[in-house]
Amino acid sequence: MHLSPPVEPMLARPVTALPPAGGRPAVFQQKADGFRALVFTGRRPFLQSRRGADLGGAFPELVGAAAELGLEAVLDAELVVGGADGLDFTALQERARRRGATARRAARERPAHLIVFDVLEMSGAVLLAEPLRRRRAALDDLFAERRLTSPWALCPQTADRETALGWLDPAWGAAGIEGIVIKDPDSTYRPGERGWSKLRTRITVEGIIGAVTGDVTAPRSLLLGRLDATGRLRLAARSAPLTRRAAAELGTVLRPAGAEHPWWGRTFSAGWGTKEPLDFRPVVPDLVAEVEADTALDLGRHRHPVRYLRLRDDMAPADVRQ
Repeated sequence: MHLSPPVEPMLARPVTALPPAGGRPAVFQQKADGFRALVFTGRRPFLQSRRGADLGGAFPELVGAAAELGLEAVLDAELVVGGADGLDFTALQERARRRGATARRAARERPAHLIVFDVLEMSGAVLLAEPLRRRRAALDDLFAERRLTSPWALCPQTADRETALGWLDPAWGAAGIEGIVIKDPDSTYRPGERGWSKLRTRITVEGIIGAVTGDVTAPRSLLLGRLDATGRLRLAARSAPLTRRAAAELGTVLRPAGAEHPWWGRTFSAGWGTKEPLDFRPVVPDLVAEVEADTALDLGRHRHPVRYLRLRDDMAPADVRQ
């Protein structure tokens, strides 16, 4: 029996801390900032997205690598594109929209890579019921025996808690490693289940409060901006829902903005990856907030909601720039 696309990948649930030291055994893998991909190699290569779509048209060099691997396998990987300072998610998005000749040209100019962290099938043997430690050993052997190089990369993995903590340093985040995935070495591969845990690297940053959702006197969430080189306020982040205490605090100091606000008439999406417009109310952009965020950025904008921490009365909007 062979696996055939689409196959639901195993997923991870977010957590806020590493498991305690001295608890159940765990292994930790770096989480790169890219697209999830299942790679079917061999005579009928196929590059599957997390949701089952065919990514092959946008990444022909990876389909070619899958065809040339020399054996039939199903690999679980993160699809990434490198940039000058690390992984470049924006370049990855741009590549994902190309097809045909433009995709082939992009493959030469900005080649993609596959950071492989699991194997579901190898040489006709389905490995879903095998424990992770055996699947990882098979993956290590594959890379060693085939001497795999670009576009293939083996995902770093460790059982050492201190090493994993080091991977949460913001310097790794700046390079495109957005956190770690925590796994039980004895766990089987369960398609579609959130049987792993993921911990994102967190940083604190500042943003100018430019708008709110809900009422200005009882905001539900914040839209935060930063000033660009010309001094114009650019959207940088949207917050997660505010706590009642934070909403009450902010509701006493925020003021509705007049027509001079640069965001009047603008349309922002309700969430990353959706075209649904967000209902918001501009406020006078004279307050600076400190927020907690992960390191996933798209052209200077935080991809995931940030968490409001406090007002920064010691900072002026002019201090908060892209």
